[in-house]
Amino acid sequence: MVLTGAHYIYIIFVVIILITMILKKESVVPCVLGIFFIGLFFTKNIVGALNGVFNSFIVALNELGPIILIIGIMVALSKALEENHAIDFMVKPFSEIIKNPTTAFFVSGISMLIMSWFFWPSPACALIGAIFLPIAIRSGLPAMGLAVAINLFGHGLALSTDFVIQGAPSITAGAAGISVQSVMTEGMVLFWVMAIVTISVAFYMLKRDMKNGVFEQELAVAKDTEVELGEVGLKAKISVLVVILAFILDIVGMYMFDLKGGDATALLGGTSVALLIFVNALSNPRECLDKVSKHIIHGFGFAISIFAVIIPIAAFFYLGDAPITVVFGDVLSKGSQGLLADIGMALSNTVPFNKVAAASIETIVGAITGLDGSGFSGMSLAGSLALVFGNTIHANVAVLTALGQIAAIWVGGGCLVPWSVVAAAAICGVSPIELAKRNFIPIMIGFIVTTIVAIFLL
Repeated sequence: MVLTGAHYIYIIFVVIILITMILKKESVVPCVLGIFFIGLFFTKNIVGALNGVFNSFIVALNELGPIILIIGIMVALSKALEENHAIDFMVKPFSEIIKNPTTAFFVSGISMLIMSWFFWPSPACALIGAIFLPIAIRSGLPAMGLAVAINLFGHGLALSTDFVIQGAPSITAGAAGISVQSVMTEGMVLFWVMAIVTISVAFYMLKRDMKNGVFEQELAVAKDTEVELGEVGLKAKISVLVVILAFILDIVGMYMFDLKGGDATALLGGTSVALLIFVNALSNPRECLDKVSKHIIHGFGFAISIFAVIIPIAAFFYLGDAPITVVFGDVLSKGSQGLLADIGMALSNTVPFNKVAAASIETIVGAITGLDGSGFSGMSLAGSLALVFGNTIHANVAVLTALGQIAAIWVGGGCLVPWSVVAAAAICGVSPIELAKRNFIPIMIGFIVTTIVAIFLL
């Protein structure tokens, strides 16, 4: 695949955006300029480029819309439960287990892992985050700490392994021409090495920052506003029991009717709207109509405040994949798989083959294709490269396939790019950009260690 001017424009602006993030500056302007210049290359006129900027925002909004809605609805429900002190009552069952920040981090993370294996991270994130946020804060774990836990355990470990639903290994295995079972079996060591190293480093850095007082003000405010668990009435207890029962029925329904991804999120969202009305009708029957509207405004206002700067950033990176044809039409050359996939393929053709190079390129290409914020879009390329590399140097194709899968998911599945961590960030009330920055060093260390281990397994 020969790279065109559009590919080089894309590469230049990816570098500019990464430098901007490293300098801890907002990257909206570089993203908008990147979209504009790519549009100028394809349309050859300013009007077309400007139209492309706006249309790319629409594409990003369509992609992120379901997450914005579920976050808004869950925040609205949380607000209703908070006002009648039901949230305080929800803390009680976990108070015997969660005594400190460490148990809060790992109990919430493991709960997220189990839920995500069965129902994928998006619906699990809203549910786990809403339940564990007040518990985590009371135990001394900052909101950012909870966001890191549910993000790395869910969108990282659970989604990259995908042992139950097997969507991720099915894609990579199919492209590599091997069985799903071989990817899961041969890659088992890599999956756990990546998870253990990344999560351990992230937890160490979090504890270090807590010790140095980085979150001291946030935790102090939370402690000052804490309400005693005994200050809950019968209506609060009924609200909690109904909410828990409804979500348990949702989980059963997801399993019985094989609801995944968007369908599972829709069921959770619809249930949350019904619960929002019920909780307000129970707590404030005379003011129910006004209260429901007030809580929805609060929830959606919170959600859009989190996503506002994410939409332009996501719009640029979505152009690296199929959405570019939606924005600018059929502009890709014949044989192109998208700007990011083409760049990854070109990179793989420029380095001599050996086990070290093969494993390193597999990781880098998988990570590059994950920059579109999907994680899944680049896995076919990761599987195809694993097959080529494995046959060329007579290495273990399944190990390479698992390595590419890990890189694509941990970057694009929801851990390293700001527009893919928004679910965990929003439900915890933290900045998605700051969450992505906090994940960066642990994930990079995880990639290095996992790639080294893969070299020995080849």
